[in-house]
Amino acid sequence: MLSTLSRLSLPTRRTSVLAVLAALVALLAPAGPARAVAPATPDPFFSYTGSTPLADYAPGAVLNTRTVPYSLAGVPLPLAVRQILFRSTDAQGRPVAAVTSVIKPAFGTTSKVISYQSFYDSLDPEHGPSRSFTGSTQLGGMIGHVETVMMSAFLLQGYAVVISDTQGPTADFAAGPEYGYVTLDSVRASLRDSGTGIAPTAKVGLVGYSGGAIATNWASVLAPSYAPDVNARLVGAAEGGVLVRPAANLDYVDGSQVWAGVIPMAVIGVSRAYGIDLTPYLNDYGLEVYRKMQKASITEVLGAYPGLTWKKMTKPEYAEPSSVPIFVSTVNQLNLGSGPSPTLPMFIGQGTGGELEGTTAHPTLGKGDGVMVAGDVRTLARQYCADGVKVLHREYALSHFTSVALWLPEAIAWLGARFGSAPAPSNCASIAPGNPLTPLAGTP
Repeated sequence: MLSTLSRLSLPTRRTSVLAVLAALVALLAPAGPARAVAPATPDPFFSYTGSTPLADYAPGAVLNTRTVPYSLAGVPLPLAVRQILFRSTDAQGRPVAAVTSVIKPAFGTTSKVISYQSFYDSLDPEHGPSRSFTGSTQLGGMIGHVETVMMSAFLLQGYAVVISDTQGPTADFAAGPEYGYVTLDSVRASLRDSGTGIAPTAKVGLVGYSGGAIATNWASVLAPSYAPDVNARLVGAAEGGVLVRPAANLDYVDGSQVWAGVIPMAVIGVSRAYGIDLTPYLNDYGLEVYRKMQKASITEVLGAYPGLTWKKMTKPEYAEPSSVPIFVSTVNQLNLGSGPSPTLPMFIGQGTGGELEGTTAHPTLGKGDGVMVAGDVRTLARQYCADGVKVLHREYALSHFTSVALWLPEAIAWLGARFGSAPAPSNCASIAPGNPLTPLAGTP
């Protein structure tokens, strides 16, 4: 199937992508009453047990490695996966042990690497793609397998594909800077480990959609300061379904029929990442959802909380997010609009048909794809353009899920071309104005 996909024309590949996405939707859709699943035994490989303090290692240092067959729900396939435990940094700047999987090139070494950032979006570390590649059968981890098919065009052309557990060892959902640190350090570790089949002089392209776009964008903007060695190797970043300003996104999905459940997911993930306690602001129902969702995957949340709002979860005096000072100060750290611009070319795709997924246009934020705000993405793209970045920006009149069928073929073609000598295209002059990317203002 993979070789067939690689030979298809662009329109046919779009149809094939739709088929893959349909399979994903079928996979994620509830098949009846939820069944209890016995928790998997944690794999000791994913924990650092060495005697040397992690702080004594440089970011990207290799801590442990192994090569295993790629396993689809416990069935080994003829793909070799190199897994690396490496030192990285969490959202609070502390050293952590993170993990990445490198799907090795079929023959010899390669000088071309795709760093693919997964949209596994979960609050459970056991749902990371590295776990699913080694045999996990948990539903939350199955997304990684579909994404491997999405990246098959690169594998068949001899690239190595690096897929990290970008949310870190504690699954800090929506904590953008941590996603970026882990992504950059996974590239460092992959270049340093001789068992990956990657040449030391390899060039790297970044790509990711949705949760993967969080990692891709943050890695792009953090690379010049946090990992200039990696930044020098980056040829471009392709992303779609982009989270720019989480405070605005929470307002946009408030009351959505499909996406409202990401509100408590984000509250848990951000609280966990930054070590803050938001439970004093929640009412009884909010606490019930908060406790229930501690290890939830996006596969369990989509459509499970139709019409949920921030107000329904909080005590009356905290009915507006702006009334919770610690939330305001924390969520503003995740606003890409307040951060630096990247120094590499960007391909940015964004849907505007959010009504297809139960989210109506917002009175002030405007349209989105159901979870991401198109106006925020336009402004971010224009901001990068103003700083000299070559940006190719696309909008699709589709929803978050359905936009992938249009974004993916363009992203693959655009990113593949960045490994060549052709200059990156730009449509900066024609990107329409968007929303002000102002931080969330607190109330006294």
